[in-house]
Amino acid sequence: MFNIIVEVVMGFVKNPIFVEYGLIGLFLNGVVSSVTPFPTEVTTTALILSGKDQINIFAVLSVASTIGGYLGYYIGRGGNSLLRRLFYKNPKNAGKKGRELFERHGWVAILLSSWIPVIGDVIPMAAGAKRYDLRKFTVALSIGKVGKSAAIVYLSGLILPHFFPI
Repeated sequence: MFNIIVEVVMGFVKNPIFVEYGLIGLFLNGVVSSVTPFPTEVTTTALILSGKDQINIFAVLSVASTIGGYLGYYIGRGGNSLLRRLFYKNPKNAGKKGRELFERHGWVAILLSSWIPVIGDVIPMAAGAKRYDLRKFTVALSIGKVGKSAAIVYLSGLILPHFFPI
């Protein structure tokens, strides 16, 4: 079973899309990962195992993931007005309870959204839909994304070479 996992991971590492596009591929993956089901962890792992500089990987992953979070925020912000018009008789009061809940606990939800698979990508969209304060969103999102990027790159660089020798 372990040999199969090693073969799959090595297949990703040797796949030209990761090796050839390198940090640019990671950047694109980081930006669109908030709206696509392809996680940045796969690209990050491939780049680390192919010997790319971990500081550069960390920087690109942090910036791209943060931009991806903003993309989710603005998708939620734009999509909310359409949903209000379609489903609510009184659009001005639509989602008032959800907005109040987000104002109370939104900062923590946004901060932790980087660490939560699948559902975490929806939280920035919900923040945009609820018109969450952009400054608070920026601080929480940046701390969460940079923290997760640091953990992924550091731990991957520390652990992966022991299991997947190149």
